[in-house]
Order: sequence, then structure tokens, then C-alpha cells
Amino acid sequence: MFQPLEAFIGLKYTRARRDKSFVSFISLASMIGIALGVMVLITVLSVMNGFEQAMRDRILGVLSHVTVSETDAMVENWPERRKQLLKMDNVIGSSPFVEKQLMVNEGTRVQGAIVEGILPEFEKETGNVSHKMLEGKGSFDDLVAGEDNIILGVTLAESLGVDVGESVTLLTPTSGQDLGELPILKQFHVVGIFRVDLQQYDEGTVFIHMADAQSLFEMGDQVTGLRLRIDDLYKAREVAQKVADVSGSDFWVSDWTRQNENFFKAIQLQKTMMFFLLGLIIAVAAFNLVSTLVMVVTDKGSDIAILRTLGMKPRNVMKVFMVQGTLIGVIGTILGVVFGVLLAVNVDVIVPFLESLFNVNFISADVYGISTLESRVEVSDIVLIAVSALVLSMLATLYPSWKASKVQPAEALRYE
Repeated sequence: MFQPLEAFIGLKYTRARRDKSFVSFISLASMIGIALGVMVLITVLSVMNGFEQAMRDRILGVLSHVTVSETDAMVENWPERRKQLLKMDNVIGSSPFVEKQLMVNEGTRVQGAIVEGILPEFEKETGNVSHKMLEGKGSFDDLVAGEDNIILGVTLAESLGVDVGESVTLLTPTSGQDLGELPILKQFHVVGIFRVDLQQYDEGTVFIHMADAQSLFEMGDQVTGLRLRIDDLYKAREVAQKVADVSGSDFWVSDWTRQNENFFKAIQLQKTMMFFLLGLIIAVAAFNLVSTLVMVVTDKGSDIAILRTLGMKPRNVMKVFMVQGTLIGVIGTILGVVFGVLLAVNVDVIVPFLESLFNVNFISADVYGISTLESRVEVSDIVLIAVSALVLSMLATLYPSWKASKVQPAEALRYE
């Protein structure tokens, strides 16, 4: 089988003899350094991808892809408006809602919350909170008009100390003719508890039937707006623009990318900074590869001199050591990719095991908004990391290889 001379010699130098075990150890250390850098970078970026995806899924389970309301947040004749929106391209679901801020009270405990007045039969078209009910804690079908039933987030229910079958009081201000702002107090029966693993929703959102909300806030047949679900969530901004063009200036149209724009931009910025910071691990390993090859060049000085006297050109000598350094980089990158992917896809198993082993909690819902760590491996990230590692490894071979090509045969063989 044909094999270039430079590749043959470079591969031979990679396998050091027993009396050169230190050089072999340094080569192994360089290889391990590159592998660790690639593995850590793949794992961290996969975890950040999983975090972003988990937050997006949870947020869109409560919010909507696109939201339509009038400028005064009061939409009239919503059934007709809903029919018009459902006829638009990409729109596959629509539900009306009433949204207001109020206080939830039970005994001496009071907590602020956002009340969502919904129609259960339509809400299932635009959200997935109905699938996030705790086992045995009711369902959205228990929200019936006129029965004053309510569904609470799990953290809010725990803060108020209530469970299914008990009652809470909603306090909301209303305009009084003579006395200014007077609160309205109305008792609701807890028929369900949900958990979406987003702290701001689990502790600050309640659901009631839309008719009850309209009665509570004296809205008549009006609603706050309409939520839309589209077939491709990444077309939300495009669909929102089309809805705005059709609806006119009297309507306010928003989409999930605008409602959470700063949050997702922050995640992308963190991901980018993490790539560069952890990429320094690979850079350090590549720098170590420079030291390794310099030692090899020094050790193989006489061999280089002999090859030069036999007619090998300087550029061919460079290729010998570039092959050796590149081989170390390739093996380290492959190992890093393999173990990085294995670690990333099993992080949901490894993290709970470490938490139980050391009795610590790595993911705090109070801080991160989620209670479980997820990961999502993206091929584009793996390709970018692998190519970056290989490029750094190849660049690291240039100086030692150039130095090897400048070895003078007479000087190297003087004392041999």
C-alpha cells in the first residue's frame, strides 16, 4: 500500500521507543489535553442548548407564538376576529384570553399573581399547560363558567398553603363612583394545580374560566386579546408582521421572540462567551503540543541530519513533524468528540447521580427557573469545535516543523 515517506516517518516518530518514554508521555499529555478541551466544550454547549430549548418550550407552553390585542387591551367581537385569524397561512390555533394582575389571599397569606381567563376548549390549541397538571390535581376541564373554579401554580399553592378542594380569595381593584379605588373580593374554589417548571409561572399565575374573569373585571363580552399558534414557531415574527398588516393600526401584535428577546439574546451571548472561554482549554493543549514537537525535534536532530544528507528537502522535513503533530490533534479531537457526545447525551442521568452522591443541588429553580438539567447535542456545534481543535493543532505544528527544517546536518552530526 502506497504511503508517502513523510507520513511513514511521522507516524513512526509518534510511537516513541522505550528509552524515549518521556517524549511519548508528553505526546500523550498533549493528546489528552486536546481531548479534554473538546469534551468539555461539547458538553457545556450541549447543556446550554438544552437549557435554551427547555426554557423556550416551557415559556411557549404558557405564552403563545403570536399575541393579538387592541391598543387598549380590550378586544370586541373576538369570535369573528378569531375566525379571520385562523384563515391566515401558518396559523393552526387561536384562543381568546383575559389577563389581569391581582392579589390572591388565603387566611393571612397574600401574594400577587397574574390571572388568566381562558376557554379550556380553545386554550388547548395554543398552550400545553393543560398537560402539566400534577397527578390527581384536577384538569382544565374543571374550569366551568359560573362555578368560580381556579387552577394555581404549584409554588403559589404551596406558598398559600392550599390544595385541591380548598378555597382562595381574589382581590382586584375597581373604580368606585364616590370612594375611588375599591377592591373586589371574590372567593374561588381550587380545582387543579399545575407545574411547568418555570418559577415565574409556577409561583405567579392562576387560571380561571374566561366568563368568570369577564365578570370579575366587569369586561362584558370583551377580552384582552387572542393567542395564536403557528405551524413553525421560528416564523413567529413573519406571521406577526402579516397579522399586523391585516389588522391595522388599532391592533397591537407581538410574538414570542419579542416578548422574550432580551432573555434569549442573553443566552446566546453566554453561549458565545462560553465557547471562547472554554476554547482556551484547547488553545492551551495546542500550546503544549508546540512544546512536545520542539522536544521531538531536539531529540531527533541526528535523524533529521541523516535524512537531509540523503537528499530530503527542508519542506519534506516540515511535513514529517506536521504529520506527527496533526496525528496527535486528530486522535485527541476524535476522543474528545466521542466522550463529549456520550457525556452530553447522558447528562440527565449523570447530574442526578452526582446530586444524590454528594447531597447537593446543582440546579436551583429559584435561580435558573428550571429544576432539571437537560442537554441537546447539535451537529453544527460538534463540527465547529472539531474543526477549531484541528486547526489549532495544525497551527501548533508550524514553528517546530519550521525549526526542524532549519537543522544543519553538519552541526547535528558533529558529536555523533
